[in-house]
Amino acid sequence: MRIRTVIALLAIATTTWAQGVIDVHSHIITPEFLSALESEGRQMDEGFPLPKYDAGAHLKWMDAAGIQTSVLTLAAPQPTSAKVVRNTNEAAAKLKQEHPGRFLFCAALPLPRVDDAIREAIYALDTLKADGIKLATNVQGQYLGAPELDTLFSVLNERHAVVILHPHRPEPVNHQVMQQTPLAMQEYLSETTRAVSNMISRNLLARYPDVKVVVPHCGAYLPLSVPRMKSLTPVMQANKMVGNIDWEKNLAALYYDLAGAHSPEVIRMLLTITTPDHLLYGSDYPYVAPQVLTQSLQRMKQYLTTEPDLAPFREMILHKNAEWVMGKSLTKPVADTYDGKMIVRLAEIEVYPEHLTEYLSYANEVDRLSVEREPGVICLFPMQSAEDSTMIRILEIYASEEAYQQHLKTDHFQRYKQGTMHMVKNLKLPTMQPLDPETMKLIFKKQR
Repeated sequence: MRIRTVIALLAIATTTWAQGVIDVHSHIITPEFLSALESEGRQMDEGFPLPKYDAGAHLKWMDAAGIQTSVLTLAAPQPTSAKVVRNTNEAAAKLKQEHPGRFLFCAALPLPRVDDAIREAIYALDTLKADGIKLATNVQGQYLGAPELDTLFSVLNERHAVVILHPHRPEPVNHQVMQQTPLAMQEYLSETTRAVSNMISRNLLARYPDVKVVVPHCGAYLPLSVPRMKSLTPVMQANKMVGNIDWEKNLAALYYDLAGAHSPEVIRMLLTITTPDHLLYGSDYPYVAPQVLTQSLQRMKQYLTTEPDLAPFREMILHKNAEWVMGKSLTKPVADTYDGKMIVRLAEIEVYPEHLTEYLSYANEVDRLSVEREPGVICLFPMQSAEDSTMIRILEIYASEEAYQQHLKTDHFQRYKQGTMHMVKNLKLPTMQPLDPETMKLIFKKQR
C-alpha cells in the first residue's frame, strides 16, 4: 500500500469522531404511511417495495458510521391523504424532539391541493418547527415549476425555507419501460432533472431567492442539461417559449446531495455548475443496506482526503455546508487550506474548438477584472498551449481561502462561469502546494 494512502486512512480514522457527518438524505417510513398505501393498493407505485424503517436501527447505524445528524423526509410515493401527511410530519417532529441533535426533518405536503399544502407548510414550519419542506418532483402530474405552485413558493420564500427534492414516479408513466428499467436506475434521474429544469425555465428560484433547494442523487443529469439549456435559451426566447432566465440566481439557489453513485469524477462534474459550498453528504437510508452505506461513506472520506483538488472541501461536504444550509451555523463554510496561506492553482481547461475564440474573450475579461478589482486575487494569468490551442492553462494565486471564496461570488466571475459552461470540454482545478512558500514572497519583492 502506498504511504500516501496509509496516511490518508489514518487521518480518516482519527477524525471520524472529531466532527460527526450530517446526512441530508434519509427517509422516515411510518406504519400509518405503509398502511395507507396498502389500503389504496399502492405499495408498488414506485416499482419496488418500501423498506422497513426503525428509528433505533437508524441511530445504531448512525453511531457506527459516525453520522451526527440525519435529515428525515417522507419516502415516495406521495400519500393522497392530508391526514397521513400530517401524521408523518408529527412523527418526524417527535423523533427530533426525543433525540436532540440526532434528527432534523423536512415536512411533507398534501399536494396537488395547493391550499392544503400551504396550510400544512405553515403548520409544519411554525408549529412543528420543521427544518424545511420535502417536495416531490411531481404529484399526480403536477410538476414543480407549475404556475399554480407559485403561491406555495411565495410562502416558503417568506420563511426562508429549505426545500429537499426527491424524485417520484413520472406521470403519466410507461409501465413497460418501467419494468425494463426500474425507476431508481434511470427515470428518477430524469424526473429530478425535469423538475429542476421546469423551475429554472420559469425563473422560479430567481423570483423566490430566499428558498434553498437541495437536489438529490448527485444532481441527476443537471451537469449535462444546464449547459444545453443555456445554449438553447436564446432560441426558445426568440420563439416566445420561455421568458427571462436569471441563471446566476437560479443556480445559486441549488444545493446537491451526494447520495447514490458518488465519486471524485461526479464531484468534479458538479463543480462545473456549482461551487464547493453547495455540496452535501447524503446516504438514502434505509433504501441501502447499512454496511454498504458505511463502506460508501468511508470511500468518500478517503478520496476527499487523498485527491488534492477535493481535499480542501472535505469538511465542507461532510458537515459544514449542511450546518449552514439547515440553519445550524451562522458562518458560511470555506475550504480548509494549508496553514491558511496563499492558494496556488494551475487550472487545466480544454475548450471545444468551435467556441475557442469566444472562450478566450471571456477568460481575458474575467482575469483582467479580477486582478484589477480584487485585492485578494494576486494572479490570474491565462496561457495557451503552443501545440494545441484548445488547451488553456491559468495560473491562479489567491491571497487566502477567503479571497478565493469572495472571488467566486463576484459578478465578473459568475458571468464568466455561466457564459462558458457549454464551451468547456474538460476542467481540472488541482491545488498546488509550494515546496518553499518563502520563495513566493521573494518573487513579489524582486524588482526589474
